Amino acid sequence: MPQRQLTGTRIRERRLRAGLRQAELAGRVGISSSYLNLIEHNKRRIGGKVLIAIAQELDVEPAQLTEGAEAALIATLREARATHTGAGAETEQAEELAGRFPGWAEVLARSHRRVATLERTVETLTDRLTHDPHLAAALHEVLSTVTSIRSTAAILADTREIEPEWRDRFQRNMNEDAARLADRVQALVTFLDREGESTEAAAPQEELDTWLADLGWHLPALEADTPEAADALREQADALSSAPARAQARAWLDRYADEAAQLPGGALQRWCADNAPDPGKVARAFGVSLPVAMRRLASLPADGPTGALGMVSCDASGTLTFRKPVDGFTVPRFGSACPLWPLFSALSQPMVPLRTVVEQPGRDTVRYLCYAVALPQGEVEFGVPPVLEAHMLIVPRPPGAERDGPARAVGASCRICPRTDCGARREPSILADGF
Repeated sequence: MPQRQLTGTRIRERRLRAGLRQAELAGRVGISSSYLNLIEHNKRRIGGKVLIAIAQELDVEPAQLTEGAEAALIATLREARATHTGAGAETEQAEELAGRFPGWAEVLARSHRRVATLERTVETLTDRLTHDPHLAAALHEVLSTVTSIRSTAAILADTREIEPEWRDRFQRNMNEDAARLADRVQALVTFLDREGESTEAAAPQEELDTWLADLGWHLPALEADTPEAADALREQADALSSAPARAQARAWLDRYADEAAQLPGGALQRWCADNAPDPGKVARAFGVSLPVAMRRLASLPADGPTGALGMVSCDASGTLTFRKPVDGFTVPRFGSACPLWPLFSALSQPMVPLRTVVEQPGRDTVRYLCYAVALPQGEVEFGVPPVLEAHMLIVPRPPGAERDGPARAVGASCRICPRTDCGARREPSILADGF
């Protein structure tokens, strides 16, 4: 039922909350009880003076009676219903639930969002514990030290007669190992406890990605060509912890500024207001390359006409060199990504643009339209093998976009992918049973 057709339901709920009888409210606004009864059962339209009079008596704005709950709340309820397909919830009643019981609807919506956030956190932490080299090295040191202490203790416990000199040496070794173990554990706890801070990056690329995520990927200072603000951004880049990360950040800022001059963000947003975010069409319309069109689309603000878009890039080895995630599409921070991504298919077909619909496994089955292409870096010369770089723009698709056709099932990384029927799997998944 469309939102505006629920005006009568909202009037009834507000009247009951105010403790008014139907005849009492009808008398106050100068209409009959039978007419108000038809309005409250959504059998008569209402507007003009009658709506304003009822809103005044119920002490609410007229818009609260005609517009009801936000569209985002209803969309979240439908998303929750799609997640629990066997629960038997009536999808068509989502608007009525939001209109009649907005408080309970918000509780359900928040619970759904909270569960989705926690599941993404579990995936991220699992991925990190599995692939983060810093954690792997720290845990290896802890286990090695524990093994050393246990071996020394076994010798002291099992050997009845031992020379005092050797006993003293074993005890000294245990003391030193115990002290080293305490230091390693404390360092590990400190590393894990730095929640919300910029922890030690496993690589300069990850440090750069973390910094860009903090900036929100969209840099108005460079869009507007504001020298002072641009200099402040470069000073932030110079504050990154490692020299390689600082160099990458400066190069990224220079490229962003150059591409913003080639394709201004304002002009691109106005174009996207009337067109789908297709990088091929953007490249033709503005006379830029496909990678530039993809990066400019991915840099647009999330509250713009395109919504939030994601993008990943990789070099010829398949190593991810740029990660801009989008909600629902998991991009691993450590280890290798799913080999079924169109990003990697493009590497085997240089210069051929690919357009593929994909979906990742999980609680929410969301489709994404991926545009991918692999192009040589720099100029192509005779006798010099080209060095390829692939790019993939990730565009979320609305529910029910059947015209996209069948979707390719892809994952994030084999280690955290629950799919069991995948011929591209490299290693068993620790999430094979799902959540």
